[in-house]
Parts: sequence; C-alpha cells; structure tokens
Amino acid sequence: MYEKKLYKSRKDRKICGVCGGFAEFFGIDSTWIRIIWIIFSCIYGAGILAYFLIALAMPNKLEEW
Repeated sequence: MYEKKLYKSRKDRKICGVCGGFAEFFGIDSTWIRIIWIIFSCIYGAGILAYFLIALAMPNKLEEW
C-alpha cells in the first residue's frame, strides 16, 4: 500500500519548499497554506521561526527516476 510522506517540495518552492510540501501532502493549493502561515505569523509571531525550524527538520524529496 502507498504510504504518504511529508517532504519539502522541489517544484513549488518560494523560500525552502515547506508550504509547497504541506500542500502536496494534503492535496490542496499551496497558496492556501501560505495564507494560513502568514496569518498565524502575524497573530502569534512564531510562524517565521517555526517555518525555518520545519525547513531544517523536513527532508528533501529524492528525485524519482
């Protein structure tokens, strides 16, 4: 059975590919993920730090041959 895994996006990336990776994982448009991330960053202030911590922890997707 196919197992979904969370990876940084290689084709839908603006900074590190974190939002694109979440969008691919959940099957939605990455714009919605980015909007939600910006709202949480403005309201709670920890979104920017969280983004870069997740970027360090989230693996890159290996190229499929």
